[in-house]
Amino acid sequence: MPETLRPKVLVVGGGPGGYVAAIRAGQLGLDTVLVDADRLGGTCLLRGCIPSKALIHAADKFAEIAGAAGGGNRLGIAIDGVPKLDLAKTVGWKDGIVERLSGGVAGLLARAKVRVVEGWARFSDAKNCTVETKAGPVAIAAEHVILAAGSEAVELPDLPFGGDVIFSTEALSLAAVPERLVVVGAGYIGLELGIAFRKFGAAVTIVEAAPRILPRYDEVLTRPVRLWLQRHGVELHLNAKVAGRDGDGRLNVETASGTLALAADKILVTVGRRPLTRGWGLEEMAVDMTGPFVRVDDQCRTAMRGVWAIGDLAGEPMLAHKAMAQGAMVAEIIAGNRRRFDPAAVAAIVFSEPEIVVAGMLPEEAKASGIDAAVSVFPFAANGRALTLEAGEDGGFVRAISARADGRLLGLQAVGRGVGELAGEFAHALVMGAVLEDLAHTIHVHPTLGEAIGEAALLGLGHALHL
Repeated sequence: MPETLRPKVLVVGGGPGGYVAAIRAGQLGLDTVLVDADRLGGTCLLRGCIPSKALIHAADKFAEIAGAAGGGNRLGIAIDGVPKLDLAKTVGWKDGIVERLSGGVAGLLARAKVRVVEGWARFSDAKNCTVETKAGPVAIAAEHVILAAGSEAVELPDLPFGGDVIFSTEALSLAAVPERLVVVGAGYIGLELGIAFRKFGAAVTIVEAAPRILPRYDEVLTRPVRLWLQRHGVELHLNAKVAGRDGDGRLNVETASGTLALAADKILVTVGRRPLTRGWGLEEMAVDMTGPFVRVDDQCRTAMRGVWAIGDLAGEPMLAHKAMAQGAMVAEIIAGNRRRFDPAAVAAIVFSEPEIVVAGMLPEEAKASGIDAAVSVFPFAANGRALTLEAGEDGGFVRAISARADGRLLGLQAVGRGVGELAGEFAHALVMGAVLEDLAHTIHVHPTLGEAIGEAALLGLGHALHL
């Protein structure tokens, strides 16, 4: 007979949402078990957010050094010879960061007295599952089940994964830089990795079915990224459809001007992610679905009493920090606290070149909602700190969207080098219900990129000081 565990809380999935839910439940004194078949950390820590940002950082370093080779650069920095890249060593450094953070998660769970069961869970009904572990099967019957299974990469029917057709996880562990890389999909994953490999020296081609890159965002916000792609020789095909590979392994792409045959050493498919709902018995749990997602209310409750779903399983946006917030909330609700998930904003960052931050409404979203909105844009070309970082000439800016009636902030966006660090202030302003005067009267430290936030607010009030 398998061992049977009967915890108050069972968390399925050790990613950001799952491990945060388990830690918080443990802190609140709830008997908690977390089940995961992989190393702790989930897609974000092991195969996504963290390793990709490590690779992007390494690419930035390499590109900076390469830019100083030979004749030097305008900063007066020059090196003799051409820099060399050992990508295998870079990947090893990246893997070390992942191992360190995964071990840290294990330590946090242990401190919170959470029992971790390593293996694949299979549910027979909403509250009972069996986990196949190395030591044998473990049965678990829980009072509350928090589903945090995460998501997986979407595969194209005409371009299945395998061989030279890879997805983001494999791209982050390549032993060498491909000479020719074709990226299918110009969303945030495709752009982040495509730009990184261009900086490493690969010839990069990006294919996108939509009429612009980052289709969820407006053209004004994404224009600086598209200009970077053009200036650095990235071949871009928009309104293009992938039509499989020919006999020579080239990628056939249908465009308005005809069919192209693109030669590639690697084809990186980044057309999106879908919730991981297969293979663990979701169909046995009697929960309702909404499209590919598990239907939840504003407390992340499913249709089955005592079963909760968080993170990528529970709908857009599929972001780690959203999953973390939901995980902590659900644990607190189970412990008896009153909580609801109704954030004023879930900010998102694209770690492209330059970076993009989006929080709240975009201009067209405000218009579609029937709101009379004002848009004020302050360029980084007028920001001293941006100029000292060589970040004032890439077309970057901070943009504030506000209601004309009362100046209430509806959205904040930015594009430019290093603007990802502004995301916290953007989200905080929206959560606190700030108006333009709040931002304008906040004394932003000089010299920082954050000064552009106050200046955008001043511009919206009609009296910008530095423009």
